[in-house]
Amino acid sequence: MKIIKALLFFFAGLLLIISGIVLVCALNPDVSKAIAGRLYSEQNEAVDIGISDVPDLERDTSQPLKNEAANVVSENMVLTNEGIDKRIVPEYAAPEESELVIPEVVSGRNGYQQIQGEQQEVTEEEEEQILSRPDYGNTGDGLSFEPVYYPYYAMLDESGKHIYRQIYANADKVYPKFSPVEDVTAGTLRNIFSAVYNDHPELFWLDTAYTGKFSKDGRCVEIGLEFNRTIQDLESAKNLFQENAEQILTGARSLSNQYEQEKFVHDALIDKITYHLKAEMNQSAYSALVNGKTVCAGYARAFQYLLGQLGIPCYYCTGFAGENHAWNIVALEDGYYNVDTTWDDTGDGTYDYFNKTDEDYAGDHIRRELSVYLPPCDGQAFRNLEPEESSLRSLADVGVTEEQVLTNMQDYFTDCYNQIVSQGDGNYTFYNVIGGKDMLEAWNRGYETDFYKQAYMEKAVIETGARSCNMGLSVEQLQGNNYLITHEVEIR
Repeated sequence: MKIIKALLFFFAGLLLIISGIVLVCALNPDVSKAIAGRLYSEQNEAVDIGISDVPDLERDTSQPLKNEAANVVSENMVLTNEGIDKRIVPEYAAPEESELVIPEVVSGRNGYQQIQGEQQEVTEEEEEQILSRPDYGNTGDGLSFEPVYYPYYAMLDESGKHIYRQIYANADKVYPKFSPVEDVTAGTLRNIFSAVYNDHPELFWLDTAYTGKFSKDGRCVEIGLEFNRTIQDLESAKNLFQENAEQILTGARSLSNQYEQEKFVHDALIDKITYHLKAEMNQSAYSALVNGKTVCAGYARAFQYLLGQLGIPCYYCTGFAGENHAWNIVALEDGYYNVDTTWDDTGDGTYDYFNKTDEDYAGDHIRRELSVYLPPCDGQAFRNLEPEESSLRSLADVGVTEEQVLTNMQDYFTDCYNQIVSQGDGNYTFYNVIGGKDMLEAWNRGYETDFYKQAYMEKAVIETGARSCNMGLSVEQLQGNNYLITHEVEIR
């Protein structure tokens, strides 16, 4: 009886304490928040992986997939850290998405499509049939991938790397269906496939979608890859891809340092590619290098491939810039830099988004998905070496109209001749504006070879009755890919 009374007093006291806590929390919300913080702080620390506040999602494998065998679900927006090496911690500091402001001149120049992973639940009969005769295809055993060139591979744990090698090997051999060499969940499979896709622009025939067939307990029993139309004659497509790549690489290899090579490839792609939202195979490097029409993904994949061929580490970075978007991260001597060739391909090309830090990009780019694990971009030595469009003078600033811009060398030589003849001998300065990079190259050749002398200078000196001429030249880049040429002459 005493024991029963003691228990009754205990429960009555406990009820009184709980009632008091409820009353205090109702009267003082701050106390409620503090208690919640104590209750959940330990749990939050366990799942806080710093991926733009996206939590670590652990799938409950005790419950069967909700879909029957004939049904398919898309996991295009789910981000987890499944399959990621636990020692890998993101150092990238993401800006607030609500604070992004997309400049009007580049608004809408996106087009990146997220990886589309489909989960299909198989029947017990199908599972038994697959497991009775597993087909691993090409396992990729013996393959190795250097972390400096394949960062997404380096993010994975050992099991993930094993499946990565298998997916890569089967994609390379166009082997569409195979059993995984390791046990893998849906979330882990998505990350591994994304890692393979992001690291390998040379697999231009691999599509952005895949299928995972799962048993009722969540075990993946088969992986299915999808390919684009280039596999119909893959050898011809590979040759065409490499021929177009070599047209750019040949020029880049002649340059003396990695920065000049990087800039050359940046400019060459801008000259070659037209942004086109409905371009065929627009998530691939093939669409950019062969077809010449693509979206941000194609620009970034082509840039990644070409720099990789030059030995310059270049990564495919995905995220948000008003819409889903892709750009690149490049490793140079002193650190990492962001490069967005898509957004630089406006007008005649700019360097507004070339070799920038994360701080520079914080106003209009934010990384998502596995790209948050890529290194932060804080390099300085190769930042802002090229003039941005916004810092250049316009034609109006120098008092020239569009009609007065010279676009061929004959017109340039004639204009120089006329200005010298009209001013005669003495010391003076005259100007003209030429348009386009091709025109600038032709202008350079005209003076490097001394062709300008016979083209206009000798005749102009004779016409003025002078005996000699000295001339200094300078070039200023203007907006719209125009160039102001300043001539300082001394004619005697």
